[in-house]
Amino acid sequence: MTQLKMKWNLGTLDVSRQELAGRCSRSFEKVNNAKIRQAVLLLLITATLTALPVRAKSQSISLNDSTTDAGSRSSGKLDLSYVDPTPRTLVNHYLFDAIGPYAFVGTAFIAGLDQATNTPPEWKQGFGGYAERFGSDFGMSVVGTTTRYGLSAVFREDTSYHRCGCSGLAPRLRHAVISTLTGRRRGDGHRVFSVPALIAPYAGATAAVYGWYPDRFSAKDAFRMGNYSLLESIGANIGLEFFYGGPHSLLSHIPFRNTHLTPDQGPNP
Repeated sequence: MTQLKMKWNLGTLDVSRQELAGRCSRSFEKVNNAKIRQAVLLLLITATLTALPVRAKSQSISLNDSTTDAGSRSSGKLDLSYVDPTPRTLVNHYLFDAIGPYAFVGTAFIAGLDQATNTPPEWKQGFGGYAERFGSDFGMSVVGTTTRYGLSAVFREDTSYHRCGCSGLAPRLRHAVISTLTGRRRGDGHRVFSVPALIAPYAGATAAVYGWYPDRFSAKDAFRMGNYSLLESIGANIGLEFFYGGPHSLLSHIPFRNTHLTPDQGPNP
């Protein structure tokens, strides 16, 4: 009888420990998700508020100044530094962003992080686990890029990355961050807040959660993964801004090179 009581007490203790561990894990996940959401929200607010004075300033520039400050144009005024891309150019931009060298390098890096953190654990470790994670992250990237370019055609926007014509670390870094959630209005080239650029990361994450991730993942996880993808887009833009050396660089000899990465003529819009 005493042994039965001891076994029952040990079993109850194990269950209590498991419940406590589960509660702690859920609490940590809630705190972590809250911090991520706050960080992304702060990023969105910062990018929007930073873009507003730029657009307000651009409205005060006269047409006579277009050759010296064409990059600061707003709606209704021609931006002489912007060349409206042709359909063929947009296809080349899409191919570069979807299956170009940056896409593969970025995916390999993110898959390595997922492998190190064993995310998701169902895919285990080893080469097979890394291959699954690489394929998953690459699929998310392609879906997000396709969504961005598809919606951009509907909204008449150019969401391709254009390098800053400015100089200095801070202005170029600011340009890279702002470009994550902005695009160029087709025709006059003025900068606008881009709904396609905002939706794209979450579209890729949603496709992964409901397409090939384990069944236990839900919309909450898609939102969390979309936040990470949005931050990854910022990192990709920083790479495009600072590591692409122009038409004579190594990347210029790669097929599907990003031909839209020529610097804007004039200051950063």
